[in-house]
Amino acid sequence: MQEMIDQLSAAIRAATERKNPLQIRGGGTKDFYGDSLTGQNHDRLDVTACAGVIEYEPADLVVTAGAGTRLAELEAVLSKNGQMLAFEPPHFGSAATLGGCVATGLSGPRRASAGAVRDFVLGVRMLDGRGNDLRFGGQVMKNVAGYDISRLMVGSMGTLGVLTEISLKILPLPPADLTLRMQLTEADAIEKMNGWAGKPLPVSATCFYQNELTVRLSGAEVAIRAAQAKIGGEEISNGKEFWKAVQEQTHGFFQKTKPLWRLSIHPTTPPLALPGLQLIEWNGALRWFVSDGSVDAETIRATAKNAGGHATLFRPDQTCVSVFHPLEPNMMKLHRLLKQQFDPAGIFNPGRLYPDL
Repeated sequence: MQEMIDQLSAAIRAATERKNPLQIRGGGTKDFYGDSLTGQNHDRLDVTACAGVIEYEPADLVVTAGAGTRLAELEAVLSKNGQMLAFEPPHFGSAATLGGCVATGLSGPRRASAGAVRDFVLGVRMLDGRGNDLRFGGQVMKNVAGYDISRLMVGSMGTLGVLTEISLKILPLPPADLTLRMQLTEADAIEKMNGWAGKPLPVSATCFYQNELTVRLSGAEVAIRAAQAKIGGEEISNGKEFWKAVQEQTHGFFQKTKPLWRLSIHPTTPPLALPGLQLIEWNGALRWFVSDGSVDAETIRATAKNAGGHATLFRPDQTCVSVFHPLEPNMMKLHRLLKQQFDPAGIFNPGRLYPDL
């Protein structure tokens, strides 16, 4: 591992001297996500060789692995010990890596109940734009003094540094799961989901699409059956397949050819008056939207902002619309200052997060 990190560091220093942009890449399963790199003649910096579980003690509920470790391999190791990555990261392909999971910051159906990627990152080892080998955070969940750099890397799209190792908090697999489905209007479904979220019920995922509300219960069998009696609905036999289809976007909704928007908003927001198809997750806080073509990006983003959130063009078409929701001037200033500190030559994934970063 150290030899590979030294090679990456040397490549970064050489690119900095030449001011040659670098495309930081792992398995490439999320290449579709984010803006295109600005400039030309990018060199690819492949981090897949930084792979393997480095430290893992199941009793401590912490794992440290190389950023190039395939998610499927890491999850298989955890599963053998009855544990999991609780935020259910989407893979979008067998080559998905841990580094890509953290860099994109994407979470799956369990996010609303268990937490997001950021909530589980304990520490990182990374290379900055000068080629310095840096470590931040640790392997325990505790309060830390100073800036929480480890979690700053989550969702940074590789624009601040090259992740080489990551330490994560993990959780036990639930003893049992049960998936229920019921027919409801969108407004009633949103009310139901938010009502359940405020009660001690073992709800681990929700999904509403085309007047069907699907809910997953996870935990002890007794608790699940008690919750089933309160919630109602019909038990479905293919629950695991359904949630995997939502997590990996193989569900029919995501197969549309038009651009896919991801709206992160206040969960109690009433049905959005946007023309097209919607699928709702996270108790109403995540609204996936496929437009019918009659509404522009500015209207979609204004709708999300009015609902207390933001809109991301998750799977773009060939338009020139920026993928991520535009930042307020003060926030953009902070982003530029961070970029300058971590990547002074501006060589890491330029433009991937925002066109001028």
